[in-house]
Amino acid sequence: MKSDTFQILVKKNLVALTLLLAVLAVSGCHKKKPIEPETTPPEMVQAPQPVAELSASPATVMAGDQVVLSWRTSNATDVSIDGIGAVPTSGTKSVTPGESTKYHLVARGEGGQAEATATVTVTPGLSAPTPQPTESTLDDTIFHQNVADVFFDYDSYDINENSAAIVTRDAAYLVSHSQAKVVIGGYCDERGSDEYNLALGEKRADAVKQALISAGVSPDRIRTISYGKEKPYCNENSETCWSQNRRASFTLDK
Repeated sequence: MKSDTFQILVKKNLVALTLLLAVLAVSGCHKKKPIEPETTPPEMVQAPQPVAELSASPATVMAGDQVVLSWRTSNATDVSIDGIGAVPTSGTKSVTPGESTKYHLVARGEGGQAEATATVTVTPGLSAPTPQPTESTLDDTIFHQNVADVFFDYDSYDINENSAAIVTRDAAYLVSHSQAKVVIGGYCDERGSDEYNLALGEKRADAVKQALISAGVSPDRIRTISYGKEKPYCNENSETCWSQNRRASFTLDK
C-alpha cells in the first residue's frame, strides 16, 4: 500500500516538472524588447557658440586712403560693426577712416554672441605738391629745360632710336601740362635746293607731331612749320654743324 502511494507521488511530481519546463521553453521563445537609448529633450540641447573674425588691410594708412575690412563668422544670425551697422555674416567692405579707428564687430546667435576687433592707424597725409607751372606761368626758359629738340640723320625724317627717347620725354612733359600749346619747326642743313629742304623740314616736323600724338598729346595743341635751310643754328661748313641744323625744334605757341 505504501509502495503504490509513493509511485503516485512520483508521477505527480514528474508531471508538474514537465509542465514547468514547457512553460519555461515557451516563454524563452519570445524576443526581449530592446532597451531604447535615452534622449535629451530638445529644449535641453545647447546651441553652438558663435565665432567671429575681423581684419583690416592695410592696418596703417595715410589720411584719405581706403582700408578693406574683412570678416567671417559662424553660428551667427545677426552681425553688426560699430559705425557701419548690420552686415552679412561674412564679407568685405571698403572704408576711409579720417582718424585712427578701432572697428568692433558683434556676432549674435542662439548660442550667445562673439566679438572681434581690428585697429586702423591713420597717419597725417603728405603736404600738397607744389603746382606745376601752367601755360599762364610757363616761360620759354622753363619750357626748354623740359622739352628738347629732336635730331635727324642726313636726308631723313625718320625718328631714330636716340630721337625716340627724346620724343618720349617731351610727350610726358606736354601731357602733364595739358594746356600748353607748341609749334614744331622743321629744319635742314644747307645742302640741297630750297624747295627740297622745305619739303624735308615739313616731313620732319610732322613726324615729331605724329609721335607726340601717339604718346597721348592732343593734336589740337600742336602746329608745324618748315624753315627748310633757312634760320640755321650753325653756319660752319662741317658735318658737326650740319647735324645741329637737322632738327625739329619746339617753341611755345603763345
